[in-house]
Amino acid sequence: MAFLSERSKFVYNALLEEDEIADRLIDKGVRVVKLNRGDPAVYFKTPKYIIDAYVKALRESKTYYSKAQGSAELAHAVQKRYQSMYRVDFHDDSVIATEGLSEALLFINSALINRGDIAVIFKPYYNQYMTQLKIEGGIPSMADYKESKKWDMDPDAVRKMLAKLKLDRKLNRVKYMLITNPNNPTGTVLGRRALKEIVEIAKDFGIMLISDEIYDEIVYNGAEFTSLAKLAIGVPHVILNGMSKDYDSTGFRIGFAIIPESDRNSHSLRSKLVDYARVRLSLNTPAMYAAAEAIGNIKEHKKAITQMTGEIEKRVNHSMKILEGNSFVKTIMPNGAFYILPRIDLKALRMKNDSEFVQKLLLEEGIQVTRGSGFGAESHFRIVSLAPKGILDYSINKINDFCIRHARK
Repeated sequence: MAFLSERSKFVYNALLEEDEIADRLIDKGVRVVKLNRGDPAVYFKTPKYIIDAYVKALRESKTYYSKAQGSAELAHAVQKRYQSMYRVDFHDDSVIATEGLSEALLFINSALINRGDIAVIFKPYYNQYMTQLKIEGGIPSMADYKESKKWDMDPDAVRKMLAKLKLDRKLNRVKYMLITNPNNPTGTVLGRRALKEIVEIAKDFGIMLISDEIYDEIVYNGAEFTSLAKLAIGVPHVILNGMSKDYDSTGFRIGFAIIPESDRNSHSLRSKLVDYARVRLSLNTPAMYAAAEAIGNIKEHKKAITQMTGEIEKRVNHSMKILEGNSFVKTIMPNGAFYILPRIDLKALRMKNDSEFVQKLLLEEGIQVTRGSGFGAESHFRIVSLAPKGILDYSINKINDFCIRHARK
């Protein structure tokens, strides 16, 4: 009899799978550039007003257990943010604070998924969606983004998939449909029309919607973001967001799930998430006070996010310009978040798969990226374009040289 649980085999993070190799190279004195982790706080200092709020909370001895589902101050700040930015109203009690969105996903899947239950997930996806679902014995039903001049959803394909599940009498096992907007790993921002179609599909088939909007203010290249909360009024839905990206505070580990509707399923899920929060007692109390200040100080946040997003836009576009000279990869221009997901011509490079590409790139050039198959995008790799231009120049030119060299072998 195995000592470890059956579900433990699904506990894995593709983002970090090359870390041991990278660390060994660094120990040997090799220069390694890490373009595998979307951590803005490494390259952009967390704004001073947020740090000051954290220090103030510490000095005021706010170091005790907080209310399990999050501090009242944080819940109210989140409520006011959505009211101000997206003109949507909900009660403060609709907000459940979590240790980043990873814990929110853990809570939701544990609360909803029985073995054999189904979740509709759009591919490419953030890799932890699949991990958290499979740990609970859930089954993904994949809806593909179309890859052409841009990444875009195909509503007709989603409807056909759900109609087939209904015909096969499996629709009642579909617990939720999950989107990421802006998308990780593609950098796509879905338009209002596409979001309306998603809402209509969820309404027609009676499926709860979950929208991961952690990058909702990191939007550029002329794109406009619309929160699903604005379009899904009357349809059961969950909005996931947090401090990590827009507020440049990844290490604070403050996220939140918003469940604004009053239907029976929404009420049940909201109540159960509070139960899960009670099991782990409390979040980081001073970090929550700092988060409430960060969200509530609109003037300071506006300055910080405008500056950071403007710089991210320059860095992403600069990276894209260098990649244009590489005939062995095909790239689609992002307009949100800070990722690029090139498709690799594996045949021309004489490589079996994207995993081989990523490992050889790290070993031969010291550049660490992430394989696209970890996001459901086989034959791709993900670049995090947060580093300064000098580092991006060095790294992407290394990628280009690597491709040329392998194509000539």
